[in-house]
Parts: sequence; structure tokens; C-alpha cells
Amino acid sequence: MGAGTRLGRVRGLGSAKEGAHHWWHQRLTAGANLFLMLWFMIAVARLNSYDFETVRLWLSSAWVAVPLTLLVASVCYHFRLGLQVVIEDYQHGADRVIAMVLLNFFTAGVAAVAIFSILRVAFTGMPK
Repeated sequence: MGAGTRLGRVRGLGSAKEGAHHWWHQRLTAGANLFLMLWFMIAVARLNSYDFETVRLWLSSAWVAVPLTLLVASVCYHFRLGLQVVIEDYQHGADRVIAMVLLNFFTAGVAAVAIFSILRVAFTGMPK
């Protein structure tokens, strides 16, 4: 490796050796999303009714809350990875940094609200 290669990497002109890692994470989350979404659709289809009480009791089970939390985390991470590529390809300069920061805050916020909601129902959903 010559000094030019290192300098090129520092300037962002060469490979950062991060592409395979990113690609692998996208494939792992896509597979997880496939199986978890399939579980979710089957589980919802098997509910007796779709009123608030039935769904609340269903969600209060750990067998539902845990995979649903995993689904939310996986979908949000997969969403973030995909939009990161779009931002890196089409935004330049300060706009790229701002877009990446907003993307990270948005996906973390959506995931946090969804997981909090699932856990709140799961821990307080059982009738007394």
C-alpha cells in the first residue's frame, strides 16, 4: 500500500472497506424482516377478533411482545441502512451530514416510541 492510497482513503477517494459490512447487515435484516413479518401476519390473522381488548390481551403475552419488538428493531435498522445509501449517493457536503443526523434521530425515535408502546402494553396489559 502506497502513501497515495492511505491519503486517498482519508480524503474519501478510495474504498473504506465498509461496503461488505453494510451489505451483510442489509441481508441479515432483510431475512429477519421476512420471517418476523410472516410470523406477525399469521399471528394477527389467527386472532378471534380485532377489538381493543383482544389485541391488548394478545400483546400482553411475552410470546408476542418479544418477536414484535424484534420486528420493530429490525425494520427500523433495515430502513436506516437503506436510506443511508440513498443519502450517501445523492447528498453532498453539509447536506449529507444534516440528512444523516436527521435520519439517525428519526429512526431511533420511531423505534423508541414503537418499542416503548409494545412494552407498556406487554407489562400493563394483563387484566387484574
